Amino acid sequence: MLGNFIYYNPTKLYFGTEVEKNLHDALNNFGKKVLLVYGGGSIKNNGIYATVTKVLKETDKEVIELSGVMPNPTLAKLLEGVKIAKENDVDLILAVGGGSTIDYSKGVAAAAWYDGDAWENFWVKQNEPAADQKVIPVGSVLTLAGTGSEMNGGSVITDEEHKLKLGKVFGERLIPKFAILNPEYTFSLPQNQMVAGIFDIMSHIMEQYFSGDDDSTSDYLAEGLMRSLIASSRVAIKDPKNYEARSNIMWIATWALNTLIGKGKRQDWMVHMIAHTIGAFTHATHGMALSAISAAYYRLIMKFGVHRFARFAKVVWEIPAEGKTESELAAAGIDALENWIKEIGAASNVSVLGVTSDMIDDIAAATILGGGYKQITKEDIVEILKNAVK
Repeated sequence: MLGNFIYYNPTKLYFGTEVEKNLHDALNNFGKKVLLVYGGGSIKNNGIYATVTKVLKETDKEVIELSGVMPNPTLAKLLEGVKIAKENDVDLILAVGGGSTIDYSKGVAAAAWYDGDAWENFWVKQNEPAADQKVIPVGSVLTLAGTGSEMNGGSVITDEEHKLKLGKVFGERLIPKFAILNPEYTFSLPQNQMVAGIFDIMSHIMEQYFSGDDDSTSDYLAEGLMRSLIASSRVAIKDPKNYEARSNIMWIATWALNTLIGKGKRQDWMVHMIAHTIGAFTHATHGMALSAISAAYYRLIMKFGVHRFARFAKVVWEIPAEGKTESELAAAGIDALENWIKEIGAASNVSVLGVTSDMIDDIAAATILGGGYKQITKEDIVEILKNAVK
């Protein structure tokens, strides 16, 4: 394991089907005023809204509702939520939904009592709330497995006007205090949303895994999670209501991005940076933007971390090494990844997301640069996008 680190996560996870009992227990730890945040209203059709509001009433909470959180939450929507949260002086923000709803709720929680330009301070400058600034506790009822937002401090917000989609990973004060994880709540998702979530999980793991070549315990954990995800995805695609598969996927999503498997790792995150920019330009579903560029990105950087890519092929995809050079084995692993993307029905090129050739330079110019095995340039991103266009 590399470096010195501290691991702490304050989220209390309630896993399984006893939602009412678990939510009762969780809500008893917070004050009377609850800001109930959700998206487009699907929770009213599948019964989740009725269950949550029943428990809120039974626990004598005063509920202020904030609906309409979109898949890529915008700065304008964030400011709407900030105004509502502050005016009502809420004691808890309860996010019912997937990663976008929970990300959004953390953003509101951080910004509501900040006296200044929250976007500039938190997302552009990447500052934390001051120690003496009030932040609102966040809890969640998860309905879509993918982002791991239920157990991390991440909050991704889009400034539509300037085509900027920025993520801020807040410290422990903004990590949800509790998360209700019922795999059955993911059953009613459309297949494309389930698939997008599955690839989002895979990408989170790969962003942490493809860095360094030391013998790190974190990598063994990551390999196990990837193997389980691949196996469970194949079951869930054929049988979306298979509880075992969906419960595994939900649990993997949480552990993929609660910072555990990133400890002792340098990490990469360039696939996410490019995908965020694509999302800012096209409003593409995040998981699909990740799947559309992953193979092209990893083919570009493979030679700079060939040993790790060969290990990925051998351990995760069980590709025999016999008769192959290390580079050939590494390339076979990326081929296997691309084949799996197509197998589960995720986007395998950026054209299906609405990216056209004349957007490529602008997307490359707007992408925040970084990298793991290789420091990425604007020219590299142009090459990646051209290779990801069908």
